[in-house]
Amino acid sequence: MTKSRTTNEHNWSAIVGITTAARSVRRTVFPRPKMGGGPSPQPMPSTTPGIAILGAGIFAKEAHLPALLALGSDAPPLHAVYSRSEKSSHEFADAAVELGLSPAPAIYHDGDPSMDLDALLARSDITAVIVVLPITLQPSIVRKALAAGKHVLSEKPVAPDVAGGISLIKEYNEKYRKNLVWRVAENYEAEPGFRTAGELIAAGKIGKVNFFKAVVMNYIDVDNKYYKTPWRTVPDYQGGFLLDGGVHTIAVLRTMLPEPLTHLSSFASLNHEYLKPHDTINAVAKAGSHFHGIVELSFGAPTKSTPSSDAFTITGSEGWMTVNFTDVEGTGQVLRIRIKRVVKVEGKPTEEVEEVIDKPIKGVQAEFGSFFDAISGKEALDIGDPLGALNDVAFIQAGLNSGGELVDLVKLVSEGK
Repeated sequence: MTKSRTTNEHNWSAIVGITTAARSVRRTVFPRPKMGGGPSPQPMPSTTPGIAILGAGIFAKEAHLPALLALGSDAPPLHAVYSRSEKSSHEFADAAVELGLSPAPAIYHDGDPSMDLDALLARSDITAVIVVLPITLQPSIVRKALAAGKHVLSEKPVAPDVAGGISLIKEYNEKYRKNLVWRVAENYEAEPGFRTAGELIAAGKIGKVNFFKAVVMNYIDVDNKYYKTPWRTVPDYQGGFLLDGGVHTIAVLRTMLPEPLTHLSSFASLNHEYLKPHDTINAVAKAGSHFHGIVELSFGAPTKSTPSSDAFTITGSEGWMTVNFTDVEGTGQVLRIRIKRVVKVEGKPTEEVEEVIDKPIKGVQAEFGSFFDAISGKEALDIGDPLGALNDVAFIQAGLNSGGELVDLVKLVSEGK
């Protein structure tokens, strides 16, 4: 019998899709120029259109590179990487080659005016960029890339706050939408498990949705690799980890529920001083015209072990569904959908029927593949809508500021306040 363990704590390394197979692939390692010693040599433009990654941090290395490798020939070649520091760009390029992506991407950084971001964006062989930079920096870089005529896939959240997101979306719609694709990379929205759950609910698998519950509890200490990134240690944006990571949970609800979230009433709190300004939101939320639920988000768990609870529970008129990140021995982590519903057979007592569906975790790969299809003019998965990502930010912003008052999420998204 296969052993498994269900958790409502996010296993980041599994979520980003790092596989043993991906790590084991090795190709020819091209020698890299040493840092320093004068201006960097200008890279030769390629005759093949490709992409660049703007940002060389943890997620770019641990999630984006394996996703590109997994897509193989379905992904455009990685021509370049940009980071503010030369060291980070070099480390990213070396990691790309070590993983199996070759030739190495050209290095761009702020230490050399001839090899800075403007120089990268001026390359005609780079048709699209993937932006994975600090939250408050991303909107300006998205604007810069669009102005340079590049398609853009920018990491969630869409902006640090609702007002900023509205402004960015408005500018894109007015200036660039006709000719350029801009999507927001929300890998949870792209996860096959969450999308399958949403499709089953929409098809009436558990009847009419009556209520829902989302519970996510994470333990973040000062040694956490994400906490150690300077822009997360002292965040200059609302909510800290609640914005950075909390939008994932709201994106899942947006993907699974048959109607959008419309109102909430909540309280926010801080349980660990080093996670300022907040680390926990407890909210009651309304969706559509007839159902409601509870959303509990915390990055302030007191211990690494957390109470047993289903991450997502959707209860309907004819059954219920849970969706959890589950460790399966011999397989790794999957998204497990568990359904229990009533079946009525004439002349017999009502019976309960259980169904379990496991889906692999490959959201980053899926969102990349869909983006590449979209910029190639192919039929693509309908994900990454900036307005959908704005709704996720609106929920977190409202959750931080409600103070027990009812907040109209639709009004917040339309007016920015």
